Amino acid sequence: MILSDRAEFELARKLRGKNGAPIAEVFTFLSGLYFRGKIAYATAFARPARGSSGVFVITPTRGLVDARTRIHLDDLREFATVDIHDGDSRYRVPIERDAQLLAQKLPVESEVILLGSIATGKYVDVLLATFRDRLRFPSEFIGRGDMSRGGLMLRCAVDRQELSYVAVAGAIVNGKRPPKLAPWRYAGKERRLGQPSI
Repeated sequence: MILSDRAEFELARKLRGKNGAPIAEVFTFLSGLYFRGKIAYATAFARPARGSSGVFVITPTRGLVDARTRIHLDDLREFATVDIHDGDSRYRVPIERDAQLLAQKLPVESEVILLGSIATGKYVDVLLATFRDRLRFPSEFIGRGDMSRGGLMLRCAVDRQELSYVAVAGAIVNGKRPPKLAPWRYAGKERRLGQPSI
């Protein structure tokens, strides 16, 4: 839908235009609630080192990209040619390069928080090799599916309530499914999930 030359919604027009669209906005459109939650949460709680953006998007071909980076349709088409799999050098080599560059910039005590899937090697194996014990994830992710994690992060971003983090190395990443998120209500009024804007 977004690649169609006939698409007239705002994001499609931006992608065809001279200035493109922020990669975070594009990935939010493609992934829905899950990515919206990730970007809202990361933007709310990132504490970047000097000279670093603090919020990065993992891409299929470009490694770690600043979430504010603007992309065009050709970039999106390029991403579509490669599956995110640690066995594919077109994905692995750029992300290894960027992880190593980031690790060199970060103070020794810095933590790198992974908000992507922790149950598969496609992100964890590649990033863990560089960041080791500094690579962490929210412990509340254990047992939750993508949509549940997205909803949780979006709520936390709105409420300004940061999750607790544990090291990825040695963590049990598959666990008992936690209860479903309770309906979101404040002071007798339901709050809309779409409130944060990016």
